[in-house]
Amino acid sequence: MDKRNIHALKTVPLVVAISSRALFDLDESHRIFESEGLASYADYQLRREDDYLKPGVAFPLTRKLLALNDNSRQQGVSHQGVEVILMSRNSADTGLRIFNSIEHHGLSIVRAVFTNGESRYPYMQAFGTQLFLSSHAADVKDALNAGFAAARILPGVQDRPDSGQLRIAFDGDAVLFSDEAERIYQSEGLDVFSRQEKQRANKPLTGGPFKPFIEALHRIQSAYPIADNPIRTALVTARSAPAHKRVILTLRNWGIRIDEALFLGGRSKGPFLSAFGADIFFDDQHVHCESARGHVATAHVPHGVLNES
Repeated sequence: MDKRNIHALKTVPLVVAISSRALFDLDESHRIFESEGLASYADYQLRREDDYLKPGVAFPLTRKLLALNDNSRQQGVSHQGVEVILMSRNSADTGLRIFNSIEHHGLSIVRAVFTNGESRYPYMQAFGTQLFLSSHAADVKDALNAGFAAARILPGVQDRPDSGQLRIAFDGDAVLFSDEAERIYQSEGLDVFSRQEKQRANKPLTGGPFKPFIEALHRIQSAYPIADNPIRTALVTARSAPAHKRVILTLRNWGIRIDEALFLGGRSKGPFLSAFGADIFFDDQHVHCESARGHVATAHVPHGVLNES
């Protein structure tokens, strides 16, 4: 990569697109939509236009992402910045309540897409989006198939202890990395998987759907001193020794620093994510998502061999 491209990466903001149901608590509105239809839903939203919505599962994450912009100015640190874009299946008319709530909560979100029921992912390329968070499974799959990091926000706990840092945790295979190793595990078992990973320890894994996102996040993180950093990341994987070495060397090859790495060898991930204090955790496996979402905000990445139908 030449110096001009490196400079461009450092100046392009980290763009995160988020749905209204991920950002705010719209459970009651959605229940009306499903049980009574679009007309009743629209009437409900219009009548409550000035009733501010409560924060949703991804609200704390959004607030901390946007706070990185203020943080850089306060600490005199220069980085690419973060932009959060609202992407909603509402119409502009019914979406006014959402924008009123954004203003009420003091979120610096100025750009939005209201598609009135249509898919939102076609607009991701135009905005230069690196991450899409939504509760709508079909849109998430479309975005992943188009090459974007995307995940479905799951219902879960909202009142969590807050360290003050932005803390993001990732699974490895089929999230940060491709599912090439997972396919071996699923088809040939643990022994073959472990033996092959040991033999290929020095061969970097290919990137998964979240590699571009963690690279963009790492560029912001690298602008700060390690000892006083507003971002902390963790790899939380079911892998164990000897399959750990290939993961560590892959991240080293990419030039990515992960602050914490947990090789759990099949242990339930939820309690460990709670101990880390994750603002969000990304995993491709439903069983790990179910374990996690009772402890931290969790997003399912429907990618890889275990999500093929």
